[in-house]
Amino acid sequence: MARLTWRKSSYSGSSGNGDCVEVALTGTAAHVRDTKDRGAGSLTTNATAWHAFLTRVAGR
Repeated sequence: MARLTWRKSSYSGSSGNGDCVEVALTGTAAHVRDTKDRGAGSLTTNATAWHAFLTRVAGR
């Protein structure tokens, strides 16, 4: 697998408490991991499901 580029929301703050998630997007998938334990692995879903999730969360 290619190296993933992880991103987190700028709204997460910089308090250092680790209460946020990071997302890495590829052309076909979204990978989500907890910043409190980055080594524990990630949840992976296809791009269509990720888009549907974001749409639902945004309330559109």
